[in-house]
Amino acid sequence: NKKAFVELLFWKSPAAVREMTEGYGSLQGGEGTGRSRVPPWTPQEEQELRDLYWKYKEVEGEDVIAAILAHLPAPGRTRRQVVKQLVRL
Repeated sequence: NKKAFVELLFWKSPAAVREMTEGYGSLQGGEGTGRSRVPPWTPQEEQELRDLYWKYKEVEGEDVIAAILAHLPAPGRTRRQVVKQLVRL
C-alpha cells in the first residue's frame, strides 16, 4: 500500500500499532482493544432498576445511585453504567 506511511503518522492506540506491524486481522476476538464490552441490560434488570430508582429517589440525605447499587441483583455493574442506563430510560 503506497499510503501506509500516512497511517504510521496517526496511530490511535497500541492495538492499532500492533495490527499495523503484525498484519491486519491479527487481533482475534477484540483482544487488545482496551475496553471490554459491557453486557447489555436485560428487560428484567431494567425493570428492577426502575423499581429501585422510584423506591430510593425520595430518600433525603442518601445517595440514590449508591442505594441502587447496594440493592441491584446484577453483580458487576458500575456506578457509571447505572447512571447511564437511568438517563437512557
